[in-house]
Amino acid sequence: MDSYIVVDLETTGLNPKKDKIIEIGALKIQNGKLVETFQMLVNPGRTLTEAVENITHITDEELAQASYIEHVLPEYMEFAEDYPLLGHSILFDYSFLKRAAVNQGYSYEREGVDTLAIARAYLPELESRRLTYLCSYFGIEHQAHRALEDARATYALFNLLKDRFYKEEDKLFSPKKLIYQVKKEGPATRSQKEQLLKLLSYHSLTPEYNIDKLTKSEASRYMDQIIFRHGRYPKEGKE
Repeated sequence: MDSYIVVDLETTGLNPKKDKIIEIGALKIQNGKLVETFQMLVNPGRTLTEAVENITHITDEELAQASYIEHVLPEYMEFAEDYPLLGHSILFDYSFLKRAAVNQGYSYEREGVDTLAIARAYLPELESRRLTYLCSYFGIEHQAHRALEDARATYALFNLLKDRFYKEEDKLFSPKKLIYQVKKEGPATRSQKEQLLKLLSYHSLTPEYNIDKLTKSEASRYMDQIIFRHGRYPKEGKE
């Protein structure tokens, strides 16, 4: 694999069904050489947890100035074209990207190579195969938990692993189809938004998300959470 996209994401959490992309970093490799980079913050439409801010050093203030995913993703897809992907635990990044793409009406089927899988196969004696640990172990310069820097580190790690372990016909170093099933999610309905606003108002709650950016499933989940924690609001005409 000589031409590919190295990609890494920062996200609000680990679950692509519930969490959102907050940063995309990518390298375009052609004939084994880095030719172009891509880095953009993404407004997730919600506030970050303290844990995510501490890990990434990305702030809500920065993200408030960033574009939403519907504007960022087309730019990333134009950059990445149909190249295969390289990542450390690539299915994680692919699942977030594919969900975002499908929700915007794109078809997003890709092949990829996973440096984590390579490290697990060839370095079983190490106590960890996390990117930060491997970079420390091999002396690779790495600013952890920022998307572009993680992509740069993954690129360096891939080249090192390829130099040390690659043999002809080794399938771990060749792209294979990435499989993640996802259905398009529709935006929250007007009725859902009205019900959610009523719940928030009745319980004097301030939402930590942009209601206009919610999907149907997200709106339902937030309403269920409020009802579970605080109770329903009374029907009209009743106290």
